[in-house]
Amino acid sequence: MAATVVRYLRSAGSPTSAPPEPGTEPLDALPRPHLRAVGEDERAPVSPAEFRSVLGNFASGVTVVTAPPGAGEEGPAGFACQSFAALSLDPPLVTFMVARTSTTWPRIARAGVFCVNILGAGQGELCRSFAVSGADKFAGVVHDPAPVTGSPRLDAVPAWIDCRIHAVHTGGDHLIVVGRVEAMGAAGEGAPLLFHKGRFGHFTP
Repeated sequence: MAATVVRYLRSAGSPTSAPPEPGTEPLDALPRPHLRAVGEDERAPVSPAEFRSVLGNFASGVTVVTAPPGAGEEGPAGFACQSFAALSLDPPLVTFMVARTSTTWPRIARAGVFCVNILGAGQGELCRSFAVSGADKFAGVVHDPAPVTGSPRLDAVPAWIDCRIHAVHTGGDHLIVVGRVEAMGAAGEGAPLLFHKGRFGHFTP
């Protein structure tokens, strides 16, 4: 499956994006050519079930990563993402992880841009709608274009980060996507949506 995704991304060509400013590194939106499946001898000596169970003790925020439609595509792309984090202050970089088998990632890679929508405490259902496959995830979802990239900025989210893809690295069965922040904003003191041990929750000071 991973090899199929790589071939698909290669056939899609480089993502469309504005030329980089003088002095900045060129964008690299696609996986490295040496991307390959993880060998049996490289697997950690724990079962997937144990891995999920133990790592589930780490509470995190929840985001929806979106991208505008590419050429010939009818609508925008998006998926629910728990594995998001700030990476660098100078330059301003963020990162998210996505499964190499994701069918949404190739569309984001082709776009070359994305918007991270940080979800609020009352947006659990919105998260669930973006966690499914094979459905119109944007049906009934109010959004407007983020100011720089045009990626969907979801209505009423506490915060958003508008990015261009800066680099993509391999990490086992996932890809590590690094985005350079072009614009961002926050609505105020809205409580976050949290995810812990497979369930949504709220933050109480």
